[in-house]
Amino acid sequence: MAAPARATRRTRLDAETIIAAGLELAAESDAVLFSAKDLGARLGVDPTAIYRHFRNKGHLMEALLDELNARSVRAVTAPLDDWRGRLRELAGATLEISCAHPSIAAEAMVLTTHGPGELDAIELMLEAFTRAGLDPDEVVRHYALFASHVLSSAAGIAHARTEAGTTPGPDPEFSPWLGGPLLADPRAHPRIAALSPQLIALDDREMYWLGVESVIRSAEQSAAERASSER
Repeated sequence: MAAPARATRRTRLDAETIIAAGLELAAESDAVLFSAKDLGARLGVDPTAIYRHFRNKGHLMEALLDELNARSVRAVTAPLDDWRGRLRELAGATLEISCAHPSIAAEAMVLTTHGPGELDAIELMLEAFTRAGLDPDEVVRHYALFASHVLSSAAGIAHARTEAGTTPGPDPEFSPWLGGPLLADPRAHPRIAALSPQLIALDDREMYWLGVESVIRSAEQSAAERASSER
């Protein structure tokens, strides 16, 4: 019975089917790297069949990552005039979706997809910072800062969880910001020794959201300074 099912899947193989299967695989696997071989096995085809629809593995990863971007944007429900809420929702969805698909999310640190999902995310961020009252230059600067922090930090948290053997899931567990205790000689590094308990207690998610809120506060301050200068 297994062979006919595989044949049916093979005849219906297309880019959309491959992406859907790839996302399912990434959500179930605790592997650090995404495997085209495993994807082929899930689809019931030789892995080379995948590359009839994608130029190479890099192109496949771009498509998978772009779908994660699209899902993050679709999760944003705050109205347009709530620019802070929209940015926070985008950041929260990006973190959750990245942790649920760590082997794909890790690619966010090195890939630019140029796909519709990425373009929608960029448009959302530019729109939010425009509504914050920033001038065009500051809109672009804050977008770049926000996107860089959210994408790289979410990818880093997802990757660290995978390396630690944590099962993929949308709700990231506590993960220390530092990999372990800092064994420092207090005579050479007195501040490290004094603040060691606080350093060890740092949480990845806490640092992630601190960065998100810092960019939002920066936008508020820049908008207020612009409004004051125009009076």
